[in-house]
Amino acid sequence: MKAVICTKYGAPEVLKIAEVEKPAPKDDELLIKIMASAVNYGDTRVRKLEAKEPLRFLMRFVLGFSKPRNPILGAAFSGIVEQTGKNVQGFSIGDEVYGLTGFRMRTHAEYTTISEKRMVAIKPSNATFEEAAAILLGGHTAIFFLEKAKIKEIENPKVLIYGATGSVGTAAIQIAKYYHAQVTAVCSAAGQALMAELGVDDIIFRDKEDFTNRHDKFDIIFDTVGKTSKKRCSPLLKDSGSYVTVAEPNAAAERIEQLTLLRTLFEAGKYKATIDKVYKMEEIVEAHRYVDTGRKKGNVVINMA
Repeated sequence: MKAVICTKYGAPEVLKIAEVEKPAPKDDELLIKIMASAVNYGDTRVRKLEAKEPLRFLMRFVLGFSKPRNPILGAAFSGIVEQTGKNVQGFSIGDEVYGLTGFRMRTHAEYTTISEKRMVAIKPSNATFEEAAAILLGGHTAIFFLEKAKIKEIENPKVLIYGATGSVGTAAIQIAKYYHAQVTAVCSAAGQALMAELGVDDIIFRDKEDFTNRHDKFDIIFDTVGKTSKKRCSPLLKDSGSYVTVAEPNAAAERIEQLTLLRTLFEAGKYKATIDKVYKMEEIVEAHRYVDTGRKKGNVVINMA
C-alpha cells in the first residue's frame, strides 16, 4: 500500500510517499481502508520534533531519536472497514467509521488497523468522509477541555475562546453553543466571516486590540492554541471561573463518548465541519507547509481515496 513516510525530523520535505506492507488486523482489530485523514498541528510538531526542553528530549524516547519510530504520521481518519479480526463484535465489513489513533498515528496511508476497543466509531451518517475526518481532533479536544472547565454545570455560561479560527477553536465555539453559552471569540480580523458563520456573540480582533483590556467577566476562558496564560487572563475571569489551555503539558484524554457526541451533534445539524483546504496524499508536503504557516482556518484534510 502507499503511505506517507517521515524519513527524519525536519521540514515538510522530509515526508515521502512510499510502498509499505499492508497491515493485517489482530483478533480484536479492524482493517480500515482510509478515505480521508487530516493534518493537524500535532502532526507537524511530531515531524519537527517541536517542543521545549526537557519535553523535547522526552519526546525522543517516546517517538524515536533521529526519526519517528512509527514513520507513518496522522492521527485522525475516516474510512471503511475492510476486514475484522475474529474476536471483533461491534463492527462489520463495510461499516463507515471514523476515529483517532493518538501517538500510534499511521493514518496517512491507504490502510490502518485499530482495536475496536479504542477511539473508533460509526461516522455521522450525513457526513462525507472528508467532513468526518475534519471534526475529530478539534472536536474531541474541545469537548475534553470544556468539560474539564465544568461547562455542563454552568447555566448559560459566558465563554471566551482564544484562537477561535483553528481546528480546536472552531470546534470549541460549536460545543460551547451546544451548552447554551454566550461566546466571545478572539482571532485576527481575517477570521470575521468565519466567526459570523459559526454564530459567535462577540468578536475581539487580536490584531486591533488587546482582549485583556475588556471589562467583561467570563465563566470559562479557553486558550485553544497555547499562546496566552492564566495570569494574563485572570482579570477577565469570574471568581468561580476556569481557565483551560492546550499548552504543554496539557493533553486531551480520549474517550469514545466524545466521538458519540460529535456524531449526535453532526447528525442533528448542530455541528459542522470547518474545512480550509483539501489535499491529495501526493500533496502532503504542501499540506504540511500550509499548516506550518499558522494561517489555517479550521481543518486541513487529506483525501486518501
